[in-house]
Amino acid sequence: MAVLKKKIKTQIKLQIPANSATPAPPVGPALGQHGVNIMEFCNQFNSKTKSFEPGMVIPAVITIYEDRSFSFILKMPPVSALLKKAAGLAKASAKPNKEKVGKVTKKQIEEIAKQKLPDLNTTDLEAAKRIVEGTAKSMGIEIV
Repeated sequence: MAVLKKKIKTQIKLQIPANSATPAPPVGPALGQHGVNIMEFCNQFNSKTKSFEPGMVIPAVITIYEDRSFSFILKMPPVSALLKKAAGLAKASAKPNKEKVGKVTKKQIEEIAKQKLPDLNTTDLEAAKRIVEGTAKSMGIEIV
């Protein structure tokens, strides 16, 4: 018995706060133009992101098929969001080279790198730590 593969119509990448997807922009217009059931997506997304901290931005890759059905994959929150949480910041520095706005430890950098490793384009933890350190530096966060 042959398994029929659905034809992919398009892929959409959205960053949505955890457990708070609503039909309002950006979700509604992005999915509505492809004829997807927006409420069904919102309910599925919210149920899958219950374990995340409320308000944490979660990237989602949504695959829409020709028959208007969909599937989606959740990624880890962006490194910048994880760094802001670790340093206890609301926002990053406007002048990262001159104004340092927070501090993170090497241990926190390693934890973030381990958490984000599946989404990064490396399998080496040391390289992942350097990626996270570079993001921290560009945000005006000191590494101690």
